[in-house]
Amino acid sequence: MAKELADKAKEAFVDDDFDVAVDLYSKAIDLDPNCAEFFADRAQAYIKLESFTEAVADANKAIELDPSLTKAYLRKGTACMKLEEYRTAKTALEKGASMARSEFKFKKLIDECDFQITEEEKDLVQPVPSTLPSSSTAPPVSELDLTPAPAAPAKAKYRHEFYQKPEEVVVTVFAKGIPKQNVNIDFGEQILSVVIDVPGEEAYYLQPRLFGKIIPDKCKYEVLSTKIEIRLAKADIITWASLEHGKGPAVLPKPNISSEVSQRPAYPSSKKVKDWDKLEAEVKKQEKDEKLEGDAALNKFFREIYQNADEDTRRAMSKSFVSIYLYILFGFSFFHGD
Repeated sequence: MAKELADKAKEAFVDDDFDVAVDLYSKAIDLDPNCAEFFADRAQAYIKLESFTEAVADANKAIELDPSLTKAYLRKGTACMKLEEYRTAKTALEKGASMARSEFKFKKLIDECDFQITEEEKDLVQPVPSTLPSSSTAPPVSELDLTPAPAAPAKAKYRHEFYQKPEEVVVTVFAKGIPKQNVNIDFGEQILSVVIDVPGEEAYYLQPRLFGKIIPDKCKYEVLSTKIEIRLAKADIITWASLEHGKGPAVLPKPNISSEVSQRPAYPSSKKVKDWDKLEAEVKKQEKDEKLEGDAALNKFFREIYQNADEDTRRAMSKSFVSIYLYILFGFSFFHGD
């Protein structure tokens, strides 16, 4: 029965009825979920529909089921090139070419990948202002409008969310109690493919084309009892406006100049200059207004007289003060020769 459905799907494909072909291949897969051929052929139909993320997911599944199926690598390479993930595409194509009887198709695509990778590297060495337009330029509308069709019902099945740090994006899929062997996650240069396929249940797909590029070798995931946590290593230190590509502009991190200035140590030259004349005047005013009693009041009285007197008066007062001091110290006999 599955074989008959696959044969009808091939006929629909030849007649350019790609939607019908996808539907028939899907029914065949439901009956025989371990047939790598069905996934590889459905991937080809998805490519014709420009549903490239689904094509990559099917190609990955086909490779998982049959690592020697060369056309699965060809499908993955083709779809990744459409997504402008040339390094991922090249890796898949080189793997397929190493096993293929004829390398012509693979070689042509590999050469195209090499050319595009070289162009990307040229862009990277350009000054920052010239790279901003290319990094913020959205892909053709045809690619953006055709986001994964089967993902809509799946998203209702498991909720997902993301948060980000300067160097990574963390995606959480809230799928509880899913065995690790039923989770298939694949990373591309700008694609994330999450497939949860539990026997007897409808498969879950999360296959967005990501907002920014990632480093696949540094990405990782962990299947926990209550969720699946996926860590995507950013290729560029930018703020993602969303998880999916084309949903808002990228934000470059602003240089933290203000914080650096505010945290700079305060040197003496940066301190507020004190008005010492004003301080001295305030101290004098406080001393003048201070109410003293006894000897303190008398000392203050004579001190004010001395400060406001002319030079002759000060000399006379000093002589008098000395005489009084000696009189007190040595007594009356000192002055009268007794």
